[in-house]
Amino acid sequence: MGEQPGWGGPPLARTTLDRAAHHRTDAEWIAEAWKTGLVLLIDISKGGRALITGLDQGDPSLVLVSADAAPEGERLFLGIDAEGVPIFAVDTPLPEHPGAEARTLRDIGHRLDSRDAGILTTAAALGNWHASHRFSPLNGQPTTVIEAGWSRVDENGKAMWPRTDPAMIVLVHDGVAGPQGRCLLGHNASWPTVDGVRRFSCLAGYVEPGESTEAAVVREVREEVGIKLRSLQYEGSQSWPYPGSLMLGYLAEADPAQPIVVDPEEIDEALWLTRSEIAQMISGEFEVAGVRLGLPMRSSIALYLIETWLNA
Repeated sequence: MGEQPGWGGPPLARTTLDRAAHHRTDAEWIAEAWKTGLVLLIDISKGGRALITGLDQGDPSLVLVSADAAPEGERLFLGIDAEGVPIFAVDTPLPEHPGAEARTLRDIGHRLDSRDAGILTTAAALGNWHASHRFSPLNGQPTTVIEAGWSRVDENGKAMWPRTDPAMIVLVHDGVAGPQGRCLLGHNASWPTVDGVRRFSCLAGYVEPGESTEAAVVREVREEVGIKLRSLQYEGSQSWPYPGSLMLGYLAEADPAQPIVVDPEEIDEALWLTRSEIAQMISGEFEVAGVRLGLPMRSSIALYLIETWLNA
């Protein structure tokens, strides 16, 4: 799959990787592909860290090793890159590598090119699923990898496949154009203040069984801050493999005259902020009562939604 020219979607939605799913059940093809392919070493136990080079030069890229240099472990076939090279991943403690640093998607995903962003996102999501399914949830039996890493099977031959948890995330705004237009951001009750910065973000939550994503948006906003929406618009999605979510992003309009009533178990503070104030937050120059307010990490879809609204 080729990247679309002028891609402007969420940062972890980018990929040039062809997943080549038709090869997953062809054991002979997979064995030959392993010999000529490249392997990403990823440490799932450490938050999905991988080795990155080029950080000092401002051109970060994944370290991919040959099959001969890869350690033993479950081989996960991720797909074929644009040059026709098969790409695999192995979950393993990371070795020392000259000039490389161990990083995760959280802090480096937005800086990788589309090829590497797609590889690391897929490896982290798939690796997290395997790490949590060593035993069958049906009968407790040990499971083993089949289908080149895209399925596991128990001792009775019962197979299971990776699942993704749908979650919604929404930037609520007042629909007003210009620098005085406002959006509503919340501070999660579990987030600490880090280095003197109190972080605010979009509202988010999981889609519940039997619920549409749009209904989840309306429900979560009402539950978390007591606000009723008057319209909503889908903006895009991206994987968030912590441990295995698909974030479905929305913009929604609401009347800021409504009283904010937070659910203190979820949100301990929610603020309407102008475009001018959001721009100051991005530059790290906005304070309230002597506390600097910050925004989500750049690899998140939350910041993508905020900047989409900011630049509208």
